[in-house]
Amino acid sequence: MRLARIAETSDALRATRARNAKIALLAATIRELAPDEIETGVAFLSGELRQRQIGAGWASLRTLPEPAAEPTLTVMEADTQFALMAAASGPGSTTERRRLLTDLFARATEAEQQLLSGLVAGELRQGAQASLVADAVALAAAVPAAELRRALMLRGDLRAVAVVALTEGAAALAEIGLVVGRPIAPMLASPAASIEDALAQFAPASVEWKLDGARLQAHRDGEAVALFTRSLDDVTARLPEVVEAVRALPVRSLVADAEAILLRADGRPAPFQETASAFARGTGSTLVALLFDLLHLDGEDLLDRPLEERREILERIAGDAVIPRVVTDDVAVAEAFYDDALARGHEGVMVKSLDAPYEAGRRGSAWLKVKRTHTLDLVVLAVEWGSGRRRGLLSNLHLGARDEATGSFVMLGKTFKGLTDALLAWQTEQLLARETHREGHVVNVRPELVVEIAFDGVQASTRYPAGMALRFARVKGYRADKRPDEADTIETVRAIFEGRFPI
Repeated sequence: MRLARIAETSDALRATRARNAKIALLAATIRELAPDEIETGVAFLSGELRQRQIGAGWASLRTLPEPAAEPTLTVMEADTQFALMAAASGPGSTTERRRLLTDLFARATEAEQQLLSGLVAGELRQGAQASLVADAVALAAAVPAAELRRALMLRGDLRAVAVVALTEGAAALAEIGLVVGRPIAPMLASPAASIEDALAQFAPASVEWKLDGARLQAHRDGEAVALFTRSLDDVTARLPEVVEAVRALPVRSLVADAEAILLRADGRPAPFQETASAFARGTGSTLVALLFDLLHLDGEDLLDRPLEERREILERIAGDAVIPRVVTDDVAVAEAFYDDALARGHEGVMVKSLDAPYEAGRRGSAWLKVKRTHTLDLVVLAVEWGSGRRRGLLSNLHLGARDEATGSFVMLGKTFKGLTDALLAWQTEQLLARETHREGHVVNVRPELVVEIAFDGVQASTRYPAGMALRFARVKGYRADKRPDEADTIETVRAIFEGRFPI
């Protein structure tokens, strides 16, 4: 298949709002893929690279060759080039990756360059979520969507499931089962505005601490233990203390959902940055895994059992290693539990339907998360030109808090999250009107615009002058009602960082 076909579909998806119409567009293209193109084609249509990491990002896209006049590039030729980039290592690898990327883009038309830029930068933004592509694969393969989704849950790899569906059909999909030692896609939660709103969906409910840790899936078969991340990466060798804790459970085999978290000496959770660092490098006995769901036990799959049964079994075998919860239909009781979770340093609660089975890989309404939203009013100091679909627009905002002592602003981080197309167009016009000078792809501006930023926490950072950075910052909206001298101060941010000012 020509890469131009994928680019054409991507453009059509961007212009289409209806879910069923998007599925039909995707399915039509997927049907045209040859067997050896399915994995790559499905990955591209999902806005991903098959290799996931190729050692290049948006910075590599600043200077691109002129586009080709005619489309000649195939899907597999593009995939081969990305594979070569991913394999490059050692001295000279950066230069080699740059050469490979330039060669690839020189063969691509303007539409194909836009597609490739989005894939490399990880922001294709065509509205094709994994669940949408999964339904399109089912339509293209003429198999029931529910059967494909279940196979995807158990196999954890849409590309692999697509190959089975499109080349072998429904009978082969039905043979895909849970295998201890092979990760499955985790069940996901949707946000709820409040405890009251969450309990209005289902009550009584299981209300559990929401830990600010790293999602972990634990598999055990006899003495063999395997640990996987939310993205299904194997991290067993990194976490020997968790391996021993799972091995100590009184079971022969199990698959359990857990949250790994770094605890301080007083038992309170460390900031997420410290947990993430410990999780990434491996650590000592202070990193613990608290279990919250059970998917398999001693040869029996529990996925289709209601949460209440899975949880009761889990508590019998794991005891204190299970995340605390309360079962209630009383808003006051749930809110008291929520307040207690926050007081203990956790980020909120999960509210779960007691009747729900484990629906891996889906973000549905059976699990709801309630956490306090944190916002700051900050000033835009500079902005970076966008890439891919945002090329020609000012996108990535440099954010600063006010320093009362000097009257200047101190940078705390960047974000391009939460920006709608309309807001991108508006801020491009407004920020260009305030431009002072440029440094490469960065446009420096007069610090006049105040923007409300939602964030999940403040973490230590050596990249910024205050030694702090916002975690998961995203734009809520510009504050036309506020002047720069009314923006939040760096002292307020420091108080949040040090725990002196609750958020």
